[in-house]
Amino acid sequence: MARYYLTEKKRNLPVSTEITGYAVSSLVYLHSLTGDAATLESAVLSARFLTRSAWVAPISIFPFELDQPFAYFFDCGIVVRALLAIYRATGNQECLDIAVACGRTMARDFVAPDGCIHAVLNLPSRQPLVPEPRWSRSPGCYQLKAALAWHELFEETGDPDFEAYYARALEHALATHESFLPGAAREGVMDRLHAYAYFLEGLLPRLEDPRCADALRMGLDRANALLLEISPVFERSDVRAQLLRVRLFGHALGALPLDESAASAEAALISAYQREDSDRAIHGGFFFGKKGQVLLPYVNPVSTGFCAQALALWREHQGGGVKTCRRMLV
Repeated sequence: MARYYLTEKKRNLPVSTEITGYAVSSLVYLHSLTGDAATLESAVLSARFLTRSAWVAPISIFPFELDQPFAYFFDCGIVVRALLAIYRATGNQECLDIAVACGRTMARDFVAPDGCIHAVLNLPSRQPLVPEPRWSRSPGCYQLKAALAWHELFEETGDPDFEAYYARALEHALATHESFLPGAAREGVMDRLHAYAYFLEGLLPRLEDPRCADALRMGLDRANALLLEISPVFERSDVRAQLLRVRLFGHALGALPLDESAASAEAALISAYQREDSDRAIHGGFFFGKKGQVLLPYVNPVSTGFCAQALALWREHQGGGVKTCRRMLV
C-alpha cells in the first residue's frame, strides 16, 4: 500500500511497510463486519507481501520502504499487529512466526538500557540514528501503540518476556507523556496530536490500572482542547477518528463516561471527509485533512482505516454498546 494517493496528480507515493500493515488490519476488521471473502483475501495478499517481499530475514526486521536503509520501531509494531490479525483470522503460521521474530528484534535492537525506545535504526547495521526534532524520528510516548505488538504477542504465545517488554514501555510512556504536548508551533501541534493519540490507544489493555485510566481521561481532555483550538486553521481526519475510537473503547471498558452529543458531532465531522468519486482510488476513501475549509489533495489508507473504524464503532455503540475487541483497533 502507498502512503498517500495524490488526488490532483492522480498517482501514489511509494509503497510503505507501515501503511501496508495498517491496510491489512483495516481489511481484517472490515471482514469481521461484513464476512466478505474478497476483503479477507486482499488482507492475506497484502500480508504475503510483508512476509515474503518486505521482511529482511537475515536481520529479522521490516524496513521503512523497500529501498530505504532505515527501520522504525513504530512501523515494525504496526506490521506485527497486522500479521497477528491475519493469524487470528486465518491461522496462518507464517504470519505468527515472523511476528514473533520481529517482536524479539524490536526488544533486542530498539530498546536502550534505560527503557527509552530508539525511533529509527540504520540498516543493515541496526545502529540507532541520532534523534531529530520531528516526533517520528525521536523517542516518545507515542511508541506505546507499537508496543501493543508485544502485549498481543504475549496473548498469542504466552511468552512472559513479551508482556514484560510491553509493561516496561508502558511505565516509560506514563512517566513522559505529559511533556509531549504541545511540543511544536501551532499547526505542528496537530501532527503531535496524531502521535499523542497513539499513546492513548496504547493504554487500552491496562485501563484497570488507575494510573492508565487517569492518563486516558486527562489525555483525552487535553487533546480535545488543543484540537478545538487548532482545527479552524488545520485539521487531520485521523486525529478526530483516533480520539473518537479511544473514547468509545474507553467507555466500553468502563474507564470513562461518554458525552453522546459530542460523540455524535464528532462522527458527523469525520463522515464529511469521505468522498464518492469516479476515480476508484478516491471513491469511498477519506481525505487526510483540511486547511481552513479546503481539503488537502490526498487520500490515504490510514485516514480511511481509522475513520471507517471510528464510524463503525459509533454505530455499534448506538446499537447497544461496543462489542469489538480492543485487539481489532486498527
